[in-house]
Amino acid sequence: MSENQAEHAVATLCRVLGVTEAGYYAWKGRPASKRAVEDEQLTESIRGIHQMSDSTYGAPRMRAELVEEHQVKVGMRRVARLMRAAGLVGVSRRACCVTTRRDEVARPAADLVKRRFEASRPDELWVADITYIPTCAGFLYLAVVLDVWSRKVVGWAMATNLKAELVIAALDMAIAQRQPRDVIHHSDQGCQYTSLGFGQRCAQAGVRPSMGSVGDAYDNALCESFFASLECELLDRRTLRTHSEGRMAVFQYIEGWYNLRRRHSALSYQSPANYEKRYRTAA
Repeated sequence: MSENQAEHAVATLCRVLGVTEAGYYAWKGRPASKRAVEDEQLTESIRGIHQMSDSTYGAPRMRAELVEEHQVKVGMRRVARLMRAAGLVGVSRRACCVTTRRDEVARPAADLVKRRFEASRPDELWVADITYIPTCAGFLYLAVVLDVWSRKVVGWAMATNLKAELVIAALDMAIAQRQPRDVIHHSDQGCQYTSLGFGQRCAQAGVRPSMGSVGDAYDNALCESFFASLECELLDRRTLRTHSEGRMAVFQYIEGWYNLRRRHSALSYQSPANYEKRYRTAA
């Protein structure tokens, strides 16, 4: 009614809405309820978290951040309601694109995983794959190695081609950072992973290569999940003009956001870094 008082008399508005003038003025002068004040304060916190997440968090991760970082006891429905009222939404995933091709001549490694993507400790099982990064200057290709236990990206590399050196560089980074013992490295049967050079590097480092079946996304679902997050949270929302801009954006996403701060549903909404930190503290 307040928004329309300049054009219509209060008495007319009250008559149309079926309320009394006395009731309207009593309501207008009444202080906000405790619940309304709390909702307003909570909405401000939600706006800050949404901005911190680069507008990617939906209600589940938003609630986890409020409970853990802001020490606020709040339900999922209330968070969802306040986000809707504030016009705040998260981002949703889309399907990934296949970038690797099988070498019909090369002999793939045995499947040591059999879709059991479970690990009881760090560096027990790694998964790896390749995706593309579109830029105005042409495609970049990103190879990653993820630790199944913590969902952390432990190795990654980028190049303008799909040669075997790309996946070897990602593996080298993972080995240098983690110093694994007898870790399983699971990938698809792309020619980069079945190459002689990659096989030799695995043998030198004591890494056990494993490969899933052909043309089955479920055999490497964890990597597909990471790529889907990368695409909907970064690539679908930005235009990368140069290769340098693409490299920097991916670096910031992986090292500054995904590993360090992004809450993962499979880790009870903890970040990979925090999950590993709690494990080391408990150990």
